[in-house]
Amino acid sequence: MAVQRSEPVSIVQLGAPLGEGPVWVERDAALWFVDIKSYRIYRLDPETNAIQSWQTPGQCGFVLPCADGGLIAGLQSGLARFDPTTGAFVPLVDPEPQHPGNRLNDGTVDPHGRLWFGTMDDGETAESGTIYRLGADGRCVASTPSCAITNGPAFSPDGRTIYHVDTGKGLIYACSVDEDGTLSDARLFAQIPNSEGHPDGPTVDAEGCIWVGLYNGWGVRRYSPKGELLEQIRFPVSAITKVAFGGPERKTLYATTASKHLSAAERAEQPHAGDLFAFEVDVPGIPGVEIRHGI
Repeated sequence: MAVQRSEPVSIVQLGAPLGEGPVWVERDAALWFVDIKSYRIYRLDPETNAIQSWQTPGQCGFVLPCADGGLIAGLQSGLARFDPTTGAFVPLVDPEPQHPGNRLNDGTVDPHGRLWFGTMDDGETAESGTIYRLGADGRCVASTPSCAITNGPAFSPDGRTIYHVDTGKGLIYACSVDEDGTLSDARLFAQIPNSEGHPDGPTVDAEGCIWVGLYNGWGVRRYSPKGELLEQIRFPVSAITKVAFGGPERKTLYATTASKHLSAAERAEQPHAGDLFAFEVDVPGIPGVEIRHGI
């Protein structure tokens, strides 16, 4: 049964080259997201529609909350603490000093409070990216095979399954997660032909269904935990990069989008490309978790 309750509408007009990383931060009831190519972090207060922004010292793929009240940003140079009161960034760890052409692209926090994030080739061709887990000792543990463009990961509600994306090849994988964070039983969850769009950032709802944005696919898909396509929501723009649940009941789906791939003519046909969108659903998202390990 369809869970979509309203059509996606543009709620913040940014025209971002590469909007990404939406995350609902429970403690301040706000949506945080980034524009990777414009070096910006944004915070939206849905109650007032007030939006704040900060310059980043390089490309930033995500910003996520810590249990100590701070924020962690995923920069091209690695993980860094971000203080929105001063706009300062303090470097923590570079997971890949051997890959200067890579950048951090997407991230999430598992139910245990562990940070997981992916890297990718900024040129989008070399298979030099992987998914990492930030260990309790502050070291980054490579956890998946390499690919050119990683996205995700996302976790099942019980934290026992991780989903990660090879965007270039149109593949979504699932793995079992052991108590210590080790991954096993890697398997193909879903495959999307390039003609239907490229799977981008995923998230999971309270029923364990996987939502994924489609880059050049004009929409967002919802899959069952068994990999069955349940629903596709059509957007008025072609590149949806990631969705995140928010709002007091977590029944608003926010979606970042991109415009960097469009020609001038296509940009004129998609005036809301790069904006932040929102629509309502019947099934809520999972409560957010703050980072508690390795920071």
